[in-house]
Amino acid sequence: MSGTTAAPARARPRPFRQFIVKAHGRCNLACRYCYLYEGPDRTWRDRPAAAPAEVLDRTADRIARHARDHALPALSLVLHGGEPLLAGAGTLAGFTTTVRARVPRGCAVHATVQTNATLLTHDRVAVLARHGIRVGISLDGGSAALNHRRVDHAGRPSWPAAARGARLVADRFPEAYAGVLTVVDPTTDPVGTYESLLTLRPPALDLLLPHGNWSAPPPHRGEYGRWLCRVFDRWWSAGRRETRVRLFEECLALLLGLPAATESLGLAPFDAVVIETDGSIEQVDSLKSAYDGAAETGLDVFRHDFDQALAHPGVAARQAGLAGLSAHCRACPLVTVCGGGHYAHRYRAGHGFGNPSVYCADLQLLIRHVAARLARAGARPAADEGGAP
Repeated sequence: MSGTTAAPARARPRPFRQFIVKAHGRCNLACRYCYLYEGPDRTWRDRPAAAPAEVLDRTADRIARHARDHALPALSLVLHGGEPLLAGAGTLAGFTTTVRARVPRGCAVHATVQTNATLLTHDRVAVLARHGIRVGISLDGGSAALNHRRVDHAGRPSWPAAARGARLVADRFPEAYAGVLTVVDPTTDPVGTYESLLTLRPPALDLLLPHGNWSAPPPHRGEYGRWLCRVFDRWWSAGRRETRVRLFEECLALLLGLPAATESLGLAPFDAVVIETDGSIEQVDSLKSAYDGAAETGLDVFRHDFDQALAHPGVAARQAGLAGLSAHCRACPLVTVCGGGHYAHRYRAGHGFGNPSVYCADLQLLIRHVAARLARAGARPAADEGGAP
C-alpha cells in the first residue's frame, strides 16, 4: 500500500522550482530525535555515502532541462544531506557552478547549503560565499542546554563546534547567512529559546513542527500551538523586525489574502523534489517519517526527467490544492490558511495521507491567535478566522 492519497484530475502540473540535492547521505551527528536515520525509513542504508560525480553531472543536466522546458525565471538549489559539507565545500561549489552554467540564460539559481554548522571553517565558508551559496544552519536553540540532543556518534555534544560555525558566518560572512532552522520543542521556554536564537543574529528563522503523524504521534501533542503563540507575541511586539520568522510571516500573509508558499501552510502547489546520492528522484524527506520507502518514486536522473516525477501520484496529490484535502479540512473555515498542514503530518497507517494534520488543534490555535492580533492592530483578515478570540 503506497499510502498516497489519490489525486483528482488536474490541469498542467506546476513545475519543480526547488531541487534538493543530497550531496552526502550520511551525517557526522547522531541527533537523538532524527527522523531520517532513527525513523522507520531505511532506504539510506543502501545508497552511496557521497553522490558520485556522474550523479551530480546528470542531475545538473536534468535541472537545466526542466528549467528550459518550463522557462523558469529562477530556481532554488538546496545542497542537503545528511551533512552536505562532508562532500567538501569544493564539490558543492563545483556542482552549483555547473548548474548555473547549464540552465538557460536569465534563469537565476539561488543556492543554499543546509548544515549543522559543525564543519564550518573560514576557508570553507569563503568558498561557499565566493560561489554564491548561502548557509542555512540547523540548531535547536542558541545555547548548549537547548542543543543537548544534538550529539555526535560518540555521544559528545555538538554545540561548541556548531556555535563557532554559526558565529563565524554571522560575524565574517553575513551576506552568505541564510538563517537558522529549529524544530519546536514544547518542553523548552518559548521566549527564552527564541531570544537565544537571536544571539546568533539569523536573518531568518524557520520554526518547524517535529515530524509526527497519527500512527506515531508527536510527544506533547496539543502544546505546540501554545509554544508558537508565545513566540509570536514576543516577535510581534518587538517594535522592529529582529529576524524574519517564515511561519509567522506566511500565516499573516495568508490571513490577509496574499499569496504565500510554505510546506506547512496554505494551498499553493508543492514544487520541491529530492535527488538522492544514487541519483534516485524522490519526494521530500519528511515523508520518510511515515513508513519505509514513503518518499520513493521509482525514478532516477539517469533514465527519467523531472516531468515524469511531476506525474507521480504522490506529487499530484500534493499539487491538488483544496481538492486533495480530507472532507474535514475542506469544511474548515481556516483551510485557506492552514492548507491541511504539512503533508507528512496527515499520515495514518491504513488510511494514507487523506486526513487532517496530527497538529490540527495546534495549527488552529496559532492561526486564530495571529488573526486576533491582526484584528486588534486594525487589519481585517481575509480568511474567516472561525471565531478567533
